[in-house]
Amino acid sequence: MRVISGEARGRRLKELAGMETRPTTDKVKESIFNIIQFDIEGRRALDLFGGTGQLGIEALSRGAAGCTFVDLRREAAALIRENLKTCRLEDRARVVQGDSLAFLSGCREKFDLIFLDPPYASGLLERALESVCAIDILTEDGIMVCESAAGAVLPELSAPYRKGREYRYGKIKITLYRREC
Repeated sequence: MRVISGEARGRRLKELAGMETRPTTDKVKESIFNIIQFDIEGRRALDLFGGTGQLGIEALSRGAAGCTFVDLRREAAALIRENLKTCRLEDRARVVQGDSLAFLSGCREKFDLIFLDPPYASGLLERALESVCAIDILTEDGIMVCESAAGAVLPELSAPYRKGREYRYGKIKITLYRREC
């Protein structure tokens, strides 16, 4: 697992041992960032189910102004901090070790780009989507990037949120949501 492009290009990221974390493959990550490449520079990002931190780190490497990483597990939060340090991106990042949905309920800031990649079939993705809409933390023209199992059916959201395109990569599906003006 490596940073694909930008100022930290080529740097290797560490992964957690075991099967609890399922990092996004480099192929899927590259596809995600090709899709949103013009929506990263100078933006504020949220990597809600951080894991290794690779999605937020890729956004920072490509010019995002900042990124908040959230993960429940202490070892994941420590790994994200280590990966940020390896990439020399810790000055534009904040790492929160805690429950992702609790973070959302107490969140008082807005983000331009939100990455949602929780464990598949946990119900967390749908609950996070509902929470983001309810508290309205996505800026106008902001984007949510959701990773799920290819067979998952993600909900339509109420205005001003709009479900956009879906992209399939084998057993993985990427769904984009946008917040319109």
